[in-house]
Amino acid sequence: MDLAFGPDELAFAADARAWLEANAPAPPDFADLDEEIAWGRRWQARLAEARWVGIHWPARYGGRDATPVQVALFQMEYARCGAPQPVNRVGINLAGPTLLAHGTEEQRRRWLPGILDASELWCQLFSEPDAGSDLASLRTRAEPVPGGFRVSGQKVWTSYAQYAHWGLALVRTDPDAPRHRGLSYLVVDMRSPGVEIRPLRQITGDAEFNEVFLHEVFVPTDHLVGAPGAGWAVANTTLAHERGTAFPFKEQVLHETYLDELYRLAQRRGRLADPETAEALAEAFVLVRLLRLANWRTLSRLGRGIEPGPESSVTKLVWTEATQHLSATALDVLGPEATLAGRWTKRWLWSRAASIAGGTSEIQRTIVGERLLGLPR
Repeated sequence: MDLAFGPDELAFAADARAWLEANAPAPPDFADLDEEIAWGRRWQARLAEARWVGIHWPARYGGRDATPVQVALFQMEYARCGAPQPVNRVGINLAGPTLLAHGTEEQRRRWLPGILDASELWCQLFSEPDAGSDLASLRTRAEPVPGGFRVSGQKVWTSYAQYAHWGLALVRTDPDAPRHRGLSYLVVDMRSPGVEIRPLRQITGDAEFNEVFLHEVFVPTDHLVGAPGAGWAVANTTLAHERGTAFPFKEQVLHETYLDELYRLAQRRGRLADPETAEALAEAFVLVRLLRLANWRTLSRLGRGIEPGPESSVTKLVWTEATQHLSATALDVLGPEATLAGRWTKRWLWSRAASIAGGTSEIQRTIVGERLLGLPR
């Protein structure tokens, strides 16, 4: 594989860097999550106006027809300039690719524009209290009624549900079918009667996660994505993008930055000669390099027109390990000087969820063992 960038790719990266340097604002200190979301909407609308959102989407849907290499370059430039993340991440990274792969033309025309400019935020209604890692055991029911479905059940760990207009919902439409085959994929209007949202306070003090209760919520037939009963296949497209293409190149740059910060922190405290610290820094270096290699493998597959598959679980595992190891090592270096309000402490608190969010590490290892290594179930 040739890792050198061509003139066109370098020119694209330069254009992205110039625009971001001229336009990317430093986010202020927000009073609360409401203020942060409102600010994020305005910033994403500005990005979308310049067509820097969903750049890999077809141009006819508001993208740039960007190649996988261009997407990677943009994500890396975006991370380097310290720009705040687009607020509609679920829409851009999960809903958009899923609609492009499985949606009807009418669905794409209806929903894609609002995803790009953040006029309509999205959330993901997959996990349930008794169906997180084992997603196929979900119990949320969608009963056919005239003109659509009547949905009842409970979802959990739904990021930004309190701000979302639309939700990607995996539901059970055929209780008699084998559990992977009795599922369908619906787009739920989060403002519908019967939708109840309860924020969950996290260990970081934030409340971006939510429980969502669905009490006989009506969903029109034209909000079904893919065929009835084909929800598992559609959901796998969503999950593959969540684990393998939604954030990896941006996170690679962020982790490289964190590693540099961690090295300087250890140097300032005279800890580089300490054997345990040196070993932890070496392990951090290896993990960040593994994340880079996993990203290049993903990029190589995308460049050949191959959609993300079970290999994305490897990327997710490496990202999880790097996220948790970097922050834990930083706290070891800080020792008693680590404060609850410190940046590294908050990163460490958040990192506890990294092995759960987007599919637990146990499930990722099962996928790798069964689908990549051919081990028995």
